[in-house]
Amino acid sequence: MTFKELDLIEPILKALQQTGYATPTPIQEQAIPVLLKGKDLLGCAQTGTGKTAAFAIPLIQRLYQSDHKKGIKALILTPTRELAIQIGENFDQYAKYTGVKHAVIFG
Repeated sequence: MTFKELDLIEPILKALQQTGYATPTPIQEQAIPVLLKGKDLLGCAQTGTGKTAAFAIPLIQRLYQSDHKKGIKALILTPTRELAIQIGENFDQYAKYTGVKHAVIFG
């Protein structure tokens, strides 16, 4: 399976290619289609398996395709500041060509 087969939009596919992602991991392959449909999902996988991309990529795509461009549309809570920063960096990579904006707040 490829990311293109997951029905991802071209700006995200371009960002993933630049990031060096070739094929989705099992958690991404299973989660992305469900989340693109707007359904809830609880996913568990080991560290380093791509969980952040599994939830961030469909979120970015849904925000990009949304008619409502202003205001807060998503909130991601993390247990540590380090994880918040890491997720923010991933959002920078994945949303690079979409114009979707985000902010990391902690303290």
